[in-house]
Amino acid sequence: MDIHDEMHEHSLAEDLAAMLNLNSDRRQTLRWLLAGASTLPMMGCGGGSDSASGTTSTTSAATTTPTTTTTTTTTTTTTTTPTVGSCSVIPEETGGPYPADGTNSTSAGVVNVLTQSGVVRSDIRSSFGSASGTAGGVPLTIKLQIVNANNNCAALSGAAVYLWHCDRDGNYSLYSSGVTGQNYLRGVQETDSSGNITFTTIYPGCYSGRVPHVHFEVYPSLAKATTASSRIKTSQFTFPVATSNEVYATSGYSASVKNLAAISFATDNVFSDGYSLQMATITGNATDGYVATLTVAVSA
Repeated sequence: MDIHDEMHEHSLAEDLAAMLNLNSDRRQTLRWLLAGASTLPMMGCGGGSDSASGTTSTTSAATTTPTTTTTTTTTTTTTTTPTVGSCSVIPEETGGPYPADGTNSTSAGVVNVLTQSGVVRSDIRSSFGSASGTAGGVPLTIKLQIVNANNNCAALSGAAVYLWHCDRDGNYSLYSSGVTGQNYLRGVQETDSSGNITFTTIYPGCYSGRVPHVHFEVYPSLAKATTASSRIKTSQFTFPVATSNEVYATSGYSASVKNLAAISFATDNVFSDGYSLQMATITGNATDGYVATLTVAVSA
C-alpha cells in the first residue's frame, strides 16, 4: 500500500484532529468546514437549477397570459363598434302605370300634375284646380323623413316629395274608369329643416295583384319638382297586413278584403324581393284613423 492509500484509510475523526493541530485559528477552520459543507448539496443536485428555471418559466407564463387576454379583448371591442350615421338607401321601384308626372298618357293624353297650380299641398283627399270630388275612406296621416345617405344620413331639408296612391276602391285618379275627371290623392310637399313632410289622406284600398302601397318620387328641390327627369328617387312603401285587415273590415273596403286575401308580400311583383326599408310604422285605429311613419334614405 503506498502513501496515497494510507491517507485515504484515515477516519474522519483523525482527519479533523489533524486539521485542528494546524497553526491556524480554530474558529476560522470551523467556518471553512461549515462553509464547504453547505455547498455540497448544491453541487450534488444537478436538477436544482432546472427546477428553479421551470418554476420561473411557469411564473413568467402565468404573468404574461392575463396581459395577452386583456389586449385581445380591447382590440375586439374596438373593431366591433358600429359606425354611427350609416343608413341604407330605399330601393328604386317602378312608378307604375298611373304617375301623372308627364311620363305617360291618360285617356285625355299626357298629363303632368306637377306643373298644375294647387298640387303643392298637405291634405290630398280632395281634387284641386278645376276638378272637384273628395276621396272617402279611413283617415291616414303619412309622415316621411327624408335623409341623405351621402351626408352621414343627415336630414335633407328643402327637398320635395310627390306622393300618390289609389282610392279605397283601388282606382287611380286621372286614369281609372269613373275617376278620370278627378286628381285627388296626389300632392307635393317640401321637406322642412328636419327633412320631414306630412300628408293627410285616406288608407288606400287593395286592388288585384298588388298589396296595399303608396308611390312617391323625391326631387332635389321644390323648384325642380315639375318634371320627372329631375327626380332623384322613385319608390313605394307599404303597410302591415294586420293593419290592412283592420281597415278593410270597415265600410267601403269590401273589394279589398278579397284582393288582399289573394296576394302576399312573397307574390307581390314589387316587394317580393324584400321590403324591410319600405314598411311603414303604423299607430292608431280604424275609428280615429292611422298615422304611418317612415324614414326614407336617398343619395342626394
